[in-house]
Amino acid sequence: MWNKPHLLNALADLLILAASAALLAAAAVWLVRVPSLPVQQVVFAEPLAHTRRGEVEQVLPAALKGNFFSLNLETVRGALEKLPWVRKVEVRRIWPARLEVKVEEHRPVARWGESRGELVNSYGEVFAALAGETELAALPLLFGPPGTAAEVLKRYGELVGSFKVISEKPVQLILSPRLAWQLKLENGMLVDMGREQPKSPIGVRLQRFIEVYPETVAKRAVRPAVVDLRYPNGFAVRTAAEGKGK
Repeated sequence: MWNKPHLLNALADLLILAASAALLAAAAVWLVRVPSLPVQQVVFAEPLAHTRRGEVEQVLPAALKGNFFSLNLETVRGALEKLPWVRKVEVRRIWPARLEVKVEEHRPVARWGESRGELVNSYGEVFAALAGETELAALPLLFGPPGTAAEVLKRYGELVGSFKVISEKPVQLILSPRLAWQLKLENGMLVDMGREQPKSPIGVRLQRFIEVYPETVAKRAVRPAVVDLRYPNGFAVRTAAEGKGK
């Protein structure tokens, strides 16, 4: 072997690589364990509209275990995402001792169900959080079976656009367990739209009603309390003081 220089060179290279790897491993262990590299600052990229500083201070310290390198970013993210108004969190290290946190808060667009604490965000997701009375009063009220919030929110948005042409505003939309739709307008009128029908879709029946609304409904001396759109070729109206009429 001693008279084979190429083998000696290969062995030397191998030993150098092994030593380098050992040094790198030792350095990595030192960086993870060294106590002199603590995270000294946590910075939020944007102001938080609903999440309070006290809530953050309550959950964050327990998640900040380890130094700048050993800190588990997923633990930090998970702790913050448990807060009521927090939808999504991104965390990144900024050398030498700072964490930057980007929080996406829920943006409430509707109340959900009968519970005062459940809201629907702009993605159609239901979340539980407390809001001020003024903010709640401005939100529409949506109902539906579990798992239908996104569908109900989408239909509500479509109805807002449909009724805008007659200057009326939907404030409540219900999807029953039997998948029948009922709408309440700001003026107090209930609109029973029923279920989707292959030969007479809700959109067709609703459009027919909106087209005749200015002349047949808005000009009535007594505004209907309920409008029934479940008929394939027309609709029925009922006032609070009378029975059904056409």
